[in-house]
Amino acid sequence: MTLPVLKGAFVTCLALAVTAAGAQAGSYHVYSCRTPSGESAPADGWSGLALGSATYAEDTCQEPGGALLAALGQAKRTAGTDIATWAFEAPVGEALAGATLWRAGDADGGSMVNAFYEYWLAGPAETDIFDECDTGSACAGRGNPAQPLSAENRVVVPSGNLGSRLYVIASCGGVQDFSCREGEHDAAGYEAAVYVYAADLLLQQSAGPTAGNVNGELASAAVVRGDSDVTFTATDPGAGVYEAVFSVDGQVVQSTVVDEDGGRCRNVGQTTDGLPAFLYVHPCPASVSADVPFDTTRVANGSHHLVVSVIDAAGNAAPVLDRQITIANPPPPGPANGTNASSQASLSVSWRGTRRAQITRSYGRSATVDGRLTAPGGVPISGALIDLVATPAYVGARSVAMPGPRTGADGRFSMRLPGRISSRTLRYSYRSHLGEAPSVTARALTLSVRAGISLNVTPRSASVGRTIYFRGRLLGGPVPSAGKQVVLEARSQGGPWIEFDVVSTDGRGRYHSSYTFKFAGPVAYQFRVRSERESDFPFAAGSSNVVGVLER
Repeated sequence: MTLPVLKGAFVTCLALAVTAAGAQAGSYHVYSCRTPSGESAPADGWSGLALGSATYAEDTCQEPGGALLAALGQAKRTAGTDIATWAFEAPVGEALAGATLWRAGDADGGSMVNAFYEYWLAGPAETDIFDECDTGSACAGRGNPAQPLSAENRVVVPSGNLGSRLYVIASCGGVQDFSCREGEHDAAGYEAAVYVYAADLLLQQSAGPTAGNVNGELASAAVVRGDSDVTFTATDPGAGVYEAVFSVDGQVVQSTVVDEDGGRCRNVGQTTDGLPAFLYVHPCPASVSADVPFDTTRVANGSHHLVVSVIDAAGNAAPVLDRQITIANPPPPGPANGTNASSQASLSVSWRGTRRAQITRSYGRSATVDGRLTAPGGVPISGALIDLVATPAYVGARSVAMPGPRTGADGRFSMRLPGRISSRTLRYSYRSHLGEAPSVTARALTLSVRAGISLNVTPRSASVGRTIYFRGRLLGGPVPSAGKQVVLEARSQGGPWIEFDVVSTDGRGRYHSSYTFKFAGPVAYQFRVRSERESDFPFAAGSSNVVGVLER
């Protein structure tokens, strides 16, 4: 049997974390006051301070239309003495890598000579202002309190204002000892007020987790079967211990939250970058004693390379286990594969968006397969595991099993293939009873992937007698050990592409070349590199990026 494909950008991040633990700082989102969908959220990491009479720093985030409020009520005030502040401070060892606030505010108290009402947003120091409104500069207010998550309330914190702190401040400002105007205020009775309705804070953590005390069958047994576990202890100095990630033969096949900590350590999603999001700055436990099971029956019998890693909420990884294991599960008794399982099933598959059996994609662009499994009479077979075998498109390639999808309640399934794979033929099949031969095999689907090539040219301008240099690499593999030929082409603006050199890459796909200009300019040239189809390289013909060079 094989595992279902894990989907989503964060699964890709997990794979990178497993293979490149500690290579770079990890990041995670924290939602404050509201999530992007408008649900109430805590204001973890924020602290309020109110100085002066009728001065407020209130957290009403759990109330309908609530916010973090910094405001000055009706009172006699002197410049520089009355101030209401909300401050966010990143945990020790972490920093803000990005932040977006949704705010609205006003300074309806007006201004006097040398004294005025104001509010501002700043970071990483209170004086590093990136958004402000004061009546001394003829600003009465900004934003739309009636629509907390509207675009006019959205403020992206500039990169120069990121660090360990953010500030939201309302005050009576101006020259010391001068008084702000009395008697003017908004409908709520505030002379100056700023509301933070929501914040999306991207925290970056450099230090990662550590793991030890590794034990369990997966760590010690020569042969494993059934549910086999690994036990370990882990600590993390920042966001906390989040998941145990299992990789078999280089493929992430399972990720398990070690301890949800009552729901705090639960990814609430809603991000656009695939990173996890939480409602607390320390979402997950700082230390855990874990006992994580792994169902070996979901992997084919035989020898496998198993890697288990623990990751923190920011995606930093630490190794738990790295060893070769042998899985030897007895033949299954032949349970039905799915509800309404049938040996007379019909299995159909197709590329999303077309009925053609073959599609062509550029390297790096993913493709999705949709399918449906039904019993006679069109009855859907739900919860069935679909087998998938792929054959790379080069001479001598061996077919390999890939993790297959599982059907839903309507018998349908979808499977998104990674963008960075080579050309291949895919064959989906269904077994009515697990452990038996396939009952039905769908038509073969062919994915043709254009070769991906990078190109860098230096310098970008030259003159007659001068030389420019080309270098780059093939982006996919495997590359033949003796290298792969690539063709260098050039054209003047609007002209046809002309081949001027053919070079071979090394066994890692890298190439280099040069060209010396023989005729005087000025002429604007464009250069590219092409890879033609060859039987020992599993990619269709493809071209690199186009680079312009000016001959003066």
